[in-house]
Amino acid sequence: MQIRPATVEDSASIWSIIGPVIRAGETYTLPRDMSEADALRYWMGTDRQTFIAVQDGNAVGTYYLRANQAGGGSHVANCGYMTHVSTQGKGIARQMCEHSLLHAKSQGFSAMQFNFVVSSNERAVSLWHSLGFRDVGRLPLAFRRPSGDYVDALVMFKLL
Repeated sequence: MQIRPATVEDSASIWSIIGPVIRAGETYTLPRDMSEADALRYWMGTDRQTFIAVQDGNAVGTYYLRANQAGGGSHVANCGYMTHVSTQGKGIARQMCEHSLLHAKSQGFSAMQFNFVVSSNERAVSLWHSLGFRDVGRLPLAFRRPSGDYVDALVMFKLL
């Protein structure tokens, strides 16, 4: 698998990954009816570096890397990851996270923080823990799933 910086030419491939995840509404606090243009502006914004994971010529995942905060918090990175629905559970997110940790460190970041990990996303929570992230906060009932159920969100952190 190759992970490389995304370009505007990758927009359709990135939408094929992020569109279904956004529409499902189970893991991100983005509006489920978000337009393709708005979703791509968010994912590929000028305040972040966006990457695409390609395997056998197919886009299988994407992530972005940005400073979690401005000013005094700009030494802490933040990322978002999405995997194509057909390749979920096959190690793509792990490889993207490992790539992002190395890239963040090379860019001068000293830590990485995930601000809002939906606790019912057990696969992601388990993966982040296995990569050394620790829970530093719990936001009780902060996420409403499409079913109407409320679940906690986690704040996760790792020193680089």
